[in-house]
Amino acid sequence: MTQVRTAVFPVAGLGTRFLPATKAVPKEMLPVVDKPLIQYAVDEALAAGIETMVFVTGRGKNAIEDYFDIAFELETTLHARAKHAILETLEGTRLAPGNVAFVRQQEPLGLGHAVWCARHFIENQPFAVLLADELLWNPGNPCLKQMAETQDARGGNVIAVLEVPQAHTSRYGIVSPGTVEGDVTQVLGLVEKPKPEDAPSRLAAIGRYILQPEIMDLLGAQEAGAGGEIQLTDAMAKLIGVQPFHAQTFVGQRHDCGDKAGFIQANIALALENAEIGDAVREYLRGV
Repeated sequence: MTQVRTAVFPVAGLGTRFLPATKAVPKEMLPVVDKPLIQYAVDEALAAGIETMVFVTGRGKNAIEDYFDIAFELETTLHARAKHAILETLEGTRLAPGNVAFVRQQEPLGLGHAVWCARHFIENQPFAVLLADELLWNPGNPCLKQMAETQDARGGNVIAVLEVPQAHTSRYGIVSPGTVEGDVTQVLGLVEKPKPEDAPSRLAAIGRYILQPEIMDLLGAQEAGAGGEIQLTDAMAKLIGVQPFHAQTFVGQRHDCGDKAGFIQANIALALENAEIGDAVREYLRGV
């Protein structure tokens, strides 16, 4: 069984929920405490053994490419001033030469289309997809690592899920469940954004996927789904019954940073865990 070595990060979205900030700053570069969202996703991928990062970008997203490069002037200045502790904070922002690639999605045609844009980097191997605005927080056992262990044991495709309120099923891709073994559920079907009364379960996909390369051929058919976009969920549904397909219930905290309230909550939650500022933030919250 081939270990997952490549991760795709679809980061071409316009970030309209966070305008006007995202007029000049990519949504994925918005900071949670002191790191941008995209850094948390990359750290998660590295912890799962990912070696190659493929970013599917769009116009105005150059800041992401610059972020993962060497900042020569900044680093030279910090070296000269012996600011070694500050320099250490930049370690995770430098990806190894040749282990990062950027490709453009010229039109906003959906998540499935964004993933398909990375097809030439997959080389007929299984790969991961991470949506950076979903901050899945478990530093000791990150979500993608949990999924990779399930994929190693069972093969095929694995998606991360969490139970959501029945009233919220229309916001997500929802799993039609089969056999359940601990945190792993067999996937019998996927329904994109069903009405609450039609939802087959409350298990919702939360932006992490390990997929077999055959999905690229399905995405290449360019079939439009919900909203007139090429939906990743539609292509995944066609693999069910053809390849093993499982849902890994994420053990940890989920922060939906594509939503303003979720983004603020993520900042508070991670700030409270931060040794440098946690006490000050906690004291402030007591007084609010």
